[in-house]
Amino acid sequence: MEATGIVLAGGRSSRFGRDKLKEPLDGEPLLHHAITPLVGLCRSVVVVLAPAASEPTLPWAAQVRFVHDDVVDEGPLRGAATGLRADDDDWGVLVGGDMPSVPPAVLELLLDAAQGHDGAALEDGGTIRPLPCVLRTAPARARSEELLARGERRLRALVEALAVALVAEDRWTALDPDRRTLIDVDEPADLDRLAGDEA
Repeated sequence: MEATGIVLAGGRSSRFGRDKLKEPLDGEPLLHHAITPLVGLCRSVVVVLAPAASEPTLPWAAQVRFVHDDVVDEGPLRGAATGLRADDDDWGVLVGGDMPSVPPAVLELLLDAAQGHDGAALEDGGTIRPLPCVLRTAPARARSEELLARGERRLRALVEALAVALVAEDRWTALDPDRRTLIDVDEPADLDRLAGDEA
């Protein structure tokens, strides 16, 4: 499948108190951990930054490019729409820049499940998790613009508006029994716990 990785990295890190994506985890910035599984899976990776954000130095210069949101603080749906506009492949594989532990096997499962649908997302406790997810680029791009025009900001609204396949919880947790797929870093304590797990 021809897929572009889309990393949503335009948040303000308001709960963290500083730019969390630059914070070290296991010797590398947090953002690197989010990008790594996509580099091995996708033809290219797009990192969506805030409008005025500087572009970080990355070890995958040939495969990773940056785009900037065109509106400040419009939420993850805006970031997803920006990434989808930059995506020339049939599929976008979306992760959060603060999600350092997504196993490639779970992303591959999502790509497989998306066949014949507008995408795929994970079931968690009877609800849909908006990240990580796989979206078919053309319908997701069109629907995201419609939702933004109505004032929507939530990525979940886009996932729920599309005909996505829902990957049952027992299927993806068979590949990730510790549920590390869903870990995101919102506060310094979250990073401290991850660093403890890696030690």
